[in-house]
Amino acid sequence: MDGNGTYAAYRTYGARRRNGDGADSTVLVVDDVPASRYALGAVLRRAGHSVVPVGSASEALVELDVRLRAGVLPDVALVDVGLPDMSGFELCRRLKAQPPMAALPVVHFSASYGGPGYRCRGLDAGGEAYLSVPAEPEEIQAVVGAVVRAARIRSAAETRVRRLTLLSETIVAVQTARCLEELATAAAEGAARLTGTPAAVFVLGEDGELYRGMSRNRARATLPDLGAHDAVARLIRRTMASSGVRTTVVPFPQWPAGFFTPGAPDDARLVLTRTPGGTAGVCLAAAVPGAPDRIPETDTLVARLAQATALAAEPLLMYQVERHVALTLQRSFLPQKLPETPGLDVVVRYVPASRQTEIGGDFYAALRTPEGVLTAVGDVVGHSLDAATVMVEIRHALRAYCIETPAPDVLARRLDRMLQTYHPDVTATVCLVLVDPESGRTRIANAGHIPPLIVHDAGTAEYAEVSGPLLGLGLDRPSPAEIVLGPEDRLLMVTDGLIETRGTDLAISMDTLRAAAAAAPPGTAALCDTLLDCFGRDREDDIALLALRLG
Repeated sequence: MDGNGTYAAYRTYGARRRNGDGADSTVLVVDDVPASRYALGAVLRRAGHSVVPVGSASEALVELDVRLRAGVLPDVALVDVGLPDMSGFELCRRLKAQPPMAALPVVHFSASYGGPGYRCRGLDAGGEAYLSVPAEPEEIQAVVGAVVRAARIRSAAETRVRRLTLLSETIVAVQTARCLEELATAAAEGAARLTGTPAAVFVLGEDGELYRGMSRNRARATLPDLGAHDAVARLIRRTMASSGVRTTVVPFPQWPAGFFTPGAPDDARLVLTRTPGGTAGVCLAAAVPGAPDRIPETDTLVARLAQATALAAEPLLMYQVERHVALTLQRSFLPQKLPETPGLDVVVRYVPASRQTEIGGDFYAALRTPEGVLTAVGDVVGHSLDAATVMVEIRHALRAYCIETPAPDVLARRLDRMLQTYHPDVTATVCLVLVDPESGRTRIANAGHIPPLIVHDAGTAEYAEVSGPLLGLGLDRPSPAEIVLGPEDRLLMVTDGLIETRGTDLAISMDTLRAAAAAAPPGTAALCDTLLDCFGRDREDDIALLALRLG
């Protein structure tokens, strides 16, 4: 381009006007003529822009790559179409083909008139505008300002869409949480991404119990100590709003030091809300840096997240109450201490499922009868308070029936009829074992349950060959199996919660259990404890084990 003529025109008109639109923007000027670069830069600087001048397309690509890595791309690129190493149109196409740089607005310019074809080629290459130079400084400033303004409006709209998408994704994660700790952690992660700072979420129940979750972007490997959480809990209880949403900032002298990041004296922005009925309260706490650059809509989005978290927490809090009632009921009807069984060493272990899982219907029993000791391990199909209630009925029915006859096959038929009569939609599994401590004679009836495992001190183990249909189906039942236990034998009965794993065949799990039991140390207590240590961590169902041995 003709640098002398362009520079003269810009020098004459450059001081006429300063356009405030986009005055704080950065403009990359790509022109191979030094005088033209200087002239364009002078006009743009007078309008309040920062100017980055380069002399070729290759220099422009290097400069943009460096700025992209630093996260400071310019707001607009002013590109000469007649560059020596690459046309301005090709440079624009390369930029628009790279996703990180595709949003950079490009304004083509040329001092040689190419007719409407130049403008069309610039637009086809992805450019936002075209300038014929020399041009009035006002026109240059107006075009650059308009392009920057449009890019910022588009960027703001895209940012808003991303933030709303993030909010909706976080709300889905919160609503699908299986427990209050998982809910609080999901909400804290979403709050941290919305605010760009470490965040914590506290859920407060009616009983005052506090559940917490923290985002992973905190600059410490572990959660704040319990003293800090206790201080925060007291603060939340004092400031918790009775209804609606309340936002307040707690200055760092009143907030535990280093709560979000070690040694950082950050203030804390608290968003507090309660559900209309007051059942659930939520406090969303985010670090407030020393000089926050807040987006105005951030507080609105965080407030919406806090409200959604409180609404999602309410049913989980109610479930906690129901689960507590069900566990209390279940444990109250399971014997805390087994009866004395002369001539027989009986050990029981019972482990409820994890807190994320509903209450189950596992049960066990050890009853003295005139014909020996009757032991039972069973499971009502399903996970609910109803399952726990039916479990209690089966245990009581078993206790009553065995007074008349302790024969395992007879008991299985009677329990089957009881379920058909009073709970026709319920099925259950149970294994019944009657042991004579003096002779070792053992009779076994099985109703759809894992058969007993006979473990020998010699390091071998095998399952008793006994089977039968579930209780509650009204099907014919086979005769009981009969074995004789020796002093070196241990009989193990378990519920499927010990070994059942989603996606794994039960037969494989049973064989793994058999091998682990064979390798366990001597003794009934050691056998149960070894198997719990091997299989009983973070299970999705209740676990019951009963081991016996001739005494």
